[in-house]
Amino acid sequence: MIIYAEVECMLYEGRSLKQKRSIIKRIMARLRNDLNVAVTELDYHDLWQRTKLGIVTVSNDKKYAEQVIQAALKIIDTFTEIERTITEVAFL
Repeated sequence: MIIYAEVECMLYEGRSLKQKRSIIKRIMARLRNDLNVAVTELDYHDLWQRTKLGIVTVSNDKKYAEQVIQAALKIIDTFTEIERTITEVAFL
């Protein structure tokens, strides 16, 4: 089972692309280290107030894969510098 999530976020703390990338790198590193998921920035590379992340996990158990994606969303929500706005989850 492959579960894929697209997560759009607004960044309020950063005032430059450099600060945005610093925040995004911390989020992606935490997701990779804690949950062993694949994550990348999909869109809004040139906007410092907005980002879209793609997160994917693969498992032979659908319930476990769903739990991993939900845990990833909870981790994103713990970062006070950003606000998760739109989340789309797909089963492939």
